Amino acid sequence: MAPTRKNHDMTEQTIPPSAPPEMFNLVEYCLSQNTLTRGDKTALTIVGEQETTCYTFSQANHIVMSLSGVMRQYGQAGDRVLLRLPNTAMFAFGFLAAAASGMIAIPASPQLTTDELAFLLEDTQARLLCTTQHMSLPTSLPEDCHTLDLSQWPEQAELYPPAEIVKTMASQPAYMVYTSGTTGQPKGVLHAHRSVWGRRPMRDGWTDLREDDVMLHAGQLNWTYTMGVGLLDPWSVGASSILYNGPKDPKVWPHLIQQHNVTMFAAVPSVYRQLLKYNESLQESLASLRHGLTAGEALSPTLLSTWKERTGTMLYEALGMSECSTYISSSPSIPVRPGSPGRPQRGRTITILPQEGGTTPLPQGEIGCLAIHRTDPGLMVGYWKRPEEEKLVFRGEWFVGGDLAHLDEDGYIWFHGRNDELMNAFGYRVSPREVEKALETHPDVREVAVTEIHVREDVSVITAFIVPHGDTHLERIVLQEWAQKTLATYKCPREYVFVMSLPRTTSGKVKRRTLQTLWDAS
Repeated sequence: MAPTRKNHDMTEQTIPPSAPPEMFNLVEYCLSQNTLTRGDKTALTIVGEQETTCYTFSQANHIVMSLSGVMRQYGQAGDRVLLRLPNTAMFAFGFLAAAASGMIAIPASPQLTTDELAFLLEDTQARLLCTTQHMSLPTSLPEDCHTLDLSQWPEQAELYPPAEIVKTMASQPAYMVYTSGTTGQPKGVLHAHRSVWGRRPMRDGWTDLREDDVMLHAGQLNWTYTMGVGLLDPWSVGASSILYNGPKDPKVWPHLIQQHNVTMFAAVPSVYRQLLKYNESLQESLASLRHGLTAGEALSPTLLSTWKERTGTMLYEALGMSECSTYISSSPSIPVRPGSPGRPQRGRTITILPQEGGTTPLPQGEIGCLAIHRTDPGLMVGYWKRPEEEKLVFRGEWFVGGDLAHLDEDGYIWFHGRNDELMNAFGYRVSPREVEKALETHPDVREVAVTEIHVREDVSVITAFIVPHGDTHLERIVLQEWAQKTLATYKCPREYVFVMSLPRTTSGKVKRRTLQTLWDAS
């Protein structure tokens, strides 16, 4: 067990139990090793509207390594592979095939518009775009980018011999996810193969995953929450994963849990809220469930207590970020304290730093910036081609992600929002400026300010405050359609408020934090 020492300025400063081997590939760790001891066990089940398809660990490994060999015809280690795919098995297999090739997998949301996708292709200089004939693409692709249609996979895996996993170092980049930056320009968060090793503290500190578990995740594979908790984490211990790609229906989850004897369900709080709202009787259908996992949004004490009362099971919350996944949580071994996401997981080194700068940790009870030590193996390699933004988030040996929090005397973290203006849309970080730029191009919009508005105790939505030109009468539906032309659905405002003017500081900057008052008065 890792030695632990406590002092007045740090929650729990722990030496990580072990570092990953110098030569390390996440595919070998999460998938290939399973073929030796549990090759015939079901690894992945994809449930669709019409059919359910299951893959054993051996079948999954064969498909991944066959596709990996095909990918190498288009590029080499270090090249970027962008995945524009629906929430199917081939999304998972394509991600792993790229990593097995030493390439860098880039999962893209199916909700992205063609303009947003074109930006990703250009920014990443992707060598290969994996997609299907049903997915929309930009009218033209970068000159050096090839397209690989995976519509006929995994059946086509039998036509190609499986390749060997490329030997990679633990510190070598494996995948990249895009997240909103404070400037409004999406940025790539680059992760190394070691990142899956860095997820090991989550087992004791959050998920409590075991080999005999069956994990059902409600999210899409382009999200690191789903790819990590829904696939890589279960496979790292030999557990089974289930993903759903049918029509959205809050009544489907109890049915799937009961039908497949699911022991662990992962989702954002909004999904649990809908589950309670649209399903009257839950205890019988959730009989196999050990507990639920929640992240992406804050879990309200009201939702937690209602869930426990209606289902007889616990929800364990985690706080994380694209740059380091989850690192603070509750679990069967870390008692839940309603309103707090939990304590730092064993093996993490966490502290609270002053908002105004500096590297001297704050004492218990004082609100500051939540920081994680840069030696954490789960921490990102860096931002893709954004060295200036890296300088903003590192203070000496600390990574400061922008979350505000305080530490109590028992080591629990209490969240106080963001130190920047980024918003949360169903677990995705969204920049206000990105949304504002899209709406500002409408000819009848003179000014616009976007922020996250709390509409109920545990519900907040992206809201746009619009100042029209002159006496122009603008309709909500017009702006909704305008936003959807250039923004993914989850980035688009859910509410629009038309105002005469925007609140500003003496220097002319919009006072976003006072927009809540305008909403309350509207």
